Amino acid sequence: MGRTREFDEEKVLDAAMQLFWEKGYEATSLSDLTSRMEIQRPSIYSAFGGKKELFEVALRKYMMFHASLVRTRLQSNPSVKEAFRTFFEGVVDEEYTGDPRKGCFCINTMVELAPHDEKFEILTREHQMYLSVIFQETIERGILSGELDIGLDAKAVSQALIVSLIGLTVMMKSRPERSFIHNTIEVTLTLLK
Repeated sequence: MGRTREFDEEKVLDAAMQLFWEKGYEATSLSDLTSRMEIQRPSIYSAFGGKKELFEVALRKYMMFHASLVRTRLQSNPSVKEAFRTFFEGVVDEEYTGDPRKGCFCINTMVELAPHDEKFEILTREHQMYLSVIFQETIERGILSGELDIGLDAKAVSQALIVSLIGLTVMMKSRPERSFIHNTIEVTLTLLK
C-alpha cells in the first residue's frame, strides 16, 4: 500500500503555479519551488514528476481557470459590445494595478517555451483556440440578438480579437501610456460593428 501524501496537492500546485507565473519556467529553480510549495524535492518528484511536468500541470490548471474566467466575464453583460469593452478594459486595469511582469501565464509560456518546445507550442495554441471559441460564441449571441450585424464573420472577428488580446497583454509589460491603450481598444472594438 502506497503512502498517503502529507500535503494538500491543490495547495502546493497553486503555490507552484503562482511561482512559475511570476518567474517563468527557466528562472524558477527547484529550490524556489520547494521553498514556495513548502515540500521537499522527493515529494515534488513523487507527486508531479520533474520540474517540467509540474510546470505543465500548473499551466493546465491556469488555462482551465482562465478560460472559465473569460467565459464568465463575457456572459455577465447582456450587451455583447459592452461585454467585450468591459473585458478588454478589465485586462488593462488588472495590468496597471498589478505586477506588469506577471501578465498572462499562458502568453508568458507562449513567448518563453513555445518557440522551442512542441508540447508547450501545442498547449498554448490550444488555449488560444479555446478562447477564440468563447469569443465566437459571444459574437454569435450578439448576431442572434440583433445587436451585431448578421453579416459579421464571427469566427474571423473572434480570431482577430484574440490576436489583439495577446498583443495587448504583451505590450502591457512595458506600461504604455493609457491613451495609447485606450485608442487601441477603441479601434479593436470597431470589429464588432
